Amino acid sequence: MYNKSHHINPSSILTLLIAWAIAIPASAQTDLQKPFRDCGFAGSITIFDYKQGKWITSDSTDSRFETVPASTFKIPNLLIALETGVIQNEMDTVGWIGSIDTTLYGYRPSTYKDMTVKHAFQASAGWVFMELAKKIGRQRYEKMLRDIGYGNAEVSDEADFWNFGPLMVSPRGQVEMLVDIYERKLPFSGRNFDILKDVMVTEQTDDYTIRSKTGWGVQDDNDIGWWVGYLQRKDNVYFFATRITKAHGTPGSGFLKCRLEITKEVLRQLGAL
Repeated sequence: MYNKSHHINPSSILTLLIAWAIAIPASAQTDLQKPFRDCGFAGSITIFDYKQGKWITSDSTDSRFETVPASTFKIPNLLIALETGVIQNEMDTVGWIGSIDTTLYGYRPSTYKDMTVKHAFQASAGWVFMELAKKIGRQRYEKMLRDIGYGNAEVSDEADFWNFGPLMVSPRGQVEMLVDIYERKLPFSGRNFDILKDVMVTEQTDDYTIRSKTGWGVQDDNDIGWWVGYLQRKDNVYFFATRITKAHGTPGSGFLKCRLEITKEVLRQLGAL
């Protein structure tokens, strides 16, 4: 018996076919793994599309795997230094300590001088934040990292626990923290959020602003390279955490720039950049 409820309008079929045909090119153009293949490094990118409330990742397993944050920890570290009163503002100056272990931290003579905290953040002068860490102290770090839910919240008595452990965080954890900072949900003053927001600016055009921090650490004889931050447009915000790895000590001339290139290529694929 003919059932009217089973009848399909031909125009509805045509509409579905057109929608399906339009969707194919969009999916074909999105290959989140291609930038990693082009650079020749293993890793992943995790993005949160704020307007859509949508998570996007090239590797869902790697997105939740924790490693040392390296210099990306300067983001919460600056907030902690401000909130504890160890520094009054980003223009506080830290005096050059005279020497540093170049075997561990590389040879970077351009940072071997008195520096403001803002300059140290942007130049990634780790020794400045190690000096601040000594004043903040383990007890305050442990409490504040638990309060903000950062990674495994593990701290040692060493002043660079973010470079070699035990502190670890996942790419997704990095992005979650950035969203909390953007929404000002963490236990820091509005003034301190404003300072961080200003210090984090790394690229600005008429169309968008990128606030970010790079990082390079070592864990389990692997180099860990990060770029985390967010791209803000008038109509949306895209939070990102890109992490790549290579065997420690192996050649990798593109390791530094690939963190940025991979991220920007994925953002272009998503139409954000």
